Parts: sequence; C-alpha cells; structure tokens
Amino acid sequence: MDKEMGQKNTLILKVADDKLAKDIKVIEMDPGRGICDCFIIMTGRNKNHTQAIADALEDALYENEMPPLRKDGFREGSWILLDCEETIVHIFTADQRDFYNLEGLWSNENKSDKKE
Repeated sequence: MDKEMGQKNTLILKVADDKLAKDIKVIEMDPGRGICDCFIIMTGRNKNHTQAIADALEDALYENEMPPLRKDGFREGSWILLDCEETIVHIFTADQRDFYNLEGLWSNENKSDKKE
C-alpha cells in the first residue's frame, strides 16, 4: 500500500468512525484483479445516516485533495458507493449489507481462485 493510499484509507476510517458508522471492515483485494486494492465496508443506521456518512467522507476527501472519482446510490441511500480509485467505499443500511454480503462474496471468490 503506497503512502497516499494509506493516508486516504486512514482518513476514510477516521471519518466513518466519527460519524458513528458500524461494523467497519477493510477487505484487501487480490492485486491481480485490477478492480481496486481494497474495499472499505460500513453500515449506517438508516438511509439518512448512510447519506450523512457519505457526505462527510466526500467533504473530508475533497478538503484533503483526494476527491472520489464517483459517487453512486446516494439518492436511494441503501447502498452508497464512493470510488476513491484504489479504494472503493461501500456504505450500506443493515438489510442491504446482509443481502449483498460483500465480505462473504469476496472471501469465497478469493478462496475459489486459489484452488484453481
């Protein structure tokens, strides 16, 4: 992990914690995938909370000259994605996080790739 990515991820984790996001997880990705270097996944209490977390993250990233490339799902608020280049941030409501189960999906996919 390069220094800038480390600083960006540290900022994301701090802001998420400050905004009371729950169950914050970092998933390191397989470097050969090319999607990104890691996912940061967190849960908000409801749609208003996920939107407040996303706003705070976006503001902090802009203030530190590391703006996200894209924000998606903000209006609906149940799954907000911030594309921060090498890091992709997922902000879920609890039901959506359980439904999509990214932690399980990516850990299972990584295990199946290693068996091949």
